[in-house]
Amino acid sequence: MVAVALCVAALALTGCTHRKLMLNSPAALYQQANKDLKDLEFNAAIKLYQRLTAVFPFSTQARQAQLDLIYAYYRAGQDDSAIDAANTFIRQHPTHPRVDYAWYMKGLVRFPKRANPIERLFGAKLSKRPPINVRKSFAAFRTVVSRFPHSIYAQDAWQRMIYLRDRLAAYDTYVARYYYKRGAYVAAARRCRLVLENYEGAPAVQSALAIMILSYEHLGLKTLAAQSRRVYAANFSGSVARAAAITYQHWWHFW
Repeated sequence: MVAVALCVAALALTGCTHRKLMLNSPAALYQQANKDLKDLEFNAAIKLYQRLTAVFPFSTQARQAQLDLIYAYYRAGQDDSAIDAANTFIRQHPTHPRVDYAWYMKGLVRFPKRANPIERLFGAKLSKRPPINVRKSFAAFRTVVSRFPHSIYAQDAWQRMIYLRDRLAAYDTYVARYYYKRGAYVAAARRCRLVLENYEGAPAVQSALAIMILSYEHLGLKTLAAQSRRVYAANFSGSVARAAAITYQHWWHFW
């Protein structure tokens, strides 16, 4: 029995040594890390990519590993690490043929997640959340579209920008309504102007313009109110008051 145990231990030691020898080159490390990534073993892949970039930093595989590491972090739910990895790649390789991917991943990591089951149950509105990450995601995708218009990621980035534009416009319009309800008409008008200037085409533009009209009227700015009403009449139908929709419901309403 002792002999059998010794043999098993020796085989295990030999296997570990063999694995270490096999992973002692950048090509072998990258191959195994890539396999782990495809097998959805993200943490294992991350460790190997990290080892590859640390031990063989100037190898061809290390540069590709930097890109794959961004995705591995993202899939592992390590968003901050994914952003750091993307920023590092962009800083170190600003003219790399695949730097567009790093920018795209920055946008994807910050892209807002869907409401969780509890939020859906209580009807929480995503448009009322402070859009810090939404703005960062929008900026990253805009970089892809503007700097790399022929990138394979450009079309998807553009579609995501449209969604983010609508989210940002909805949030700023929500804030404008909040100001209006509390009589802060100057702040409401300024917020609405921000929507009109930056989010053309967003569904919330109509409401923003309506709130701006009503704010101008409360402030006694008749000329600006009249001009805004003409713009409204030329682009939208329905009453200004209804479009402004100065009504509020708690986020937990059940209907």
